[in-house]
Amino acid sequence: MSDQRAVRGMVGVLVAAMAFPAAVEAQSCPAALTPDQATGPLADVRWLANDELEGRAVGTNGGLCATAYLAARFDALGLVPGGDGGSWLQPFSVRVGSVLAGSNRLDISTRTYEPGREWMPYGFTGPGAVEAPLVYGGSGVAQPGEEQPVPVTGKVLVVEAETPGASSLYSDPHFKGTVAAGRGALAVVILLPTGTPLPDPSGEVRPGLSTPVLAVGGVAAAAVREAARRAEIARIDVTVEPLAVDVANVVALLPGSDPLLADEVVVVGAHFDHLGWGGEGSMEPDTRAIHNGADDNASGTAVMLEVARRLTEGPRPGRSVLFIGFNGEERGLLGSGFYVNHPTRPLDRTVAMINMDMVGRLKDNALTVFGVATAPEWNDLLDVAGAELVPPLTLSRLPDGYGPSDHSSFYGHGIPVLHFFTNTHEDYHRPSDDWQKIDAEGMVRIAQLVANVTLQVTGRTGVPSVTPTLVQTQSPAPTPPTAQPSGGGYGPYFGSIPDMSPIEMGVRLTGVRKGSPAEQAGLEAGDVIVAFDGSKVTDLYAYSYALREKSPGDVVSVTILRDGQRLTFRAVLGDRR
Repeated sequence: MSDQRAVRGMVGVLVAAMAFPAAVEAQSCPAALTPDQATGPLADVRWLANDELEGRAVGTNGGLCATAYLAARFDALGLVPGGDGGSWLQPFSVRVGSVLAGSNRLDISTRTYEPGREWMPYGFTGPGAVEAPLVYGGSGVAQPGEEQPVPVTGKVLVVEAETPGASSLYSDPHFKGTVAAGRGALAVVILLPTGTPLPDPSGEVRPGLSTPVLAVGGVAAAAVREAARRAEIARIDVTVEPLAVDVANVVALLPGSDPLLADEVVVVGAHFDHLGWGGEGSMEPDTRAIHNGADDNASGTAVMLEVARRLTEGPRPGRSVLFIGFNGEERGLLGSGFYVNHPTRPLDRTVAMINMDMVGRLKDNALTVFGVATAPEWNDLLDVAGAELVPPLTLSRLPDGYGPSDHSSFYGHGIPVLHFFTNTHEDYHRPSDDWQKIDAEGMVRIAQLVANVTLQVTGRTGVPSVTPTLVQTQSPAPTPPTAQPSGGGYGPYFGSIPDMSPIEMGVRLTGVRKGSPAEQAGLEAGDVIVAFDGSKVTDLYAYSYALREKSPGDVVSVTILRDGQRLTFRAVLGDRR
């Protein structure tokens, strides 16, 4: 275990090398655990799930401490830096909030409303100046099957914040703004209920919209409501700029020993970020409390480190092994999405990717392994690797190579994958996911299995390597939340698999599910969806909202960009039940 000086020294290096906030200080990272507190993978979980890291959210001091800790642990294990420029890091930028900039003004007829007291733009607002008549639209959106709201083209839509009798989605201001912009509104004004505070743009991380969206509260909301009913003229001028920080994946290399295979790599990865103090993504979104993420995913990170220890201390693998701690997974596979588009080792020399996410709650010896159908060799490799464990683990083998974790990014780029998972539980994405509930012995056994599988793929002295053969076509499988943008387990099903890496406009697909409406319509991997049944698709949120407004059986038009051509397909949506 690296001592506290190593972690603090690594933080100092990171702060000097990257654009982290000046408030980040090495001294704020927790002290290293002593052997009487914990050893092995549990020690890593306890450190990463310490309250002092405040949930390891992307772009925070706790996230930086976790980044430094992982780099220091890789260094202590004798691995070689595998990031950019011979460092441990692969930096990339993420949005952590928004700031007001320039002019921000709201005038209706002869009255000027005061920003910060009577109104405030949302952090995702689009910039711009608008002068147009107001129109009152009630809740502003319709649930599937309901009559559509009033026409809004060329107007400033004024809507209530709440949509009674509907799911929380229909009251989401980002959803309201996206839907209104898609219907032609020049701006959106959301009226907050009495006592509701104005939004704080500083913590907004969702993608920016194309039109201004602002909130009006207090007694001003009543005045704006009446002005909208009289169709008075509004003049809006807003400027909100995204606030971004540099974060990083942590990358380490164990060089292979076989001169013919050493330039090929097997990626072994796990994400180390979590939800910070909660909010979006939390199963208790209204509770402000530290979400330590002991199982999700301090456990996967700890098992990755244990696999690295086993491989460095045993016979050297024939192929090289690239260990990657991914950042930003909880924000939409940001780190792995960035890596596959900017790999530090060529993807055409990457023979497999093995991922661990939530592997700290082994129950009844049962372990789930996703991705076994991504290569025909996986089942035999798992059999051989598992035979060395006493008692053996009971493996639930699932075919799908796509799912809500970092292996999806690699499978979408044509690399066979395995994903290890001990199942969800009542503490998932809640403040109660703490280290005391982690199965330390179970993590060690999972690490042994993963190390055994990895060595079969890499080979070693006297043991030939096995090269997994990519299989891209699969039977339909339940659609993971990050791959199919529609909520819950019900509703319309399309079967597209988005690339989580942000692009300038639209949603790029890494694939479509076999037999799905998307495949039947003619969509392919690499297509960029730019419109869905008349709604402009600017990003994954807009796509999600457009799909959620539909019902199973609806016939929709889908416009895509393919090789520079704009094409439109028709699809019949399925049912996710």
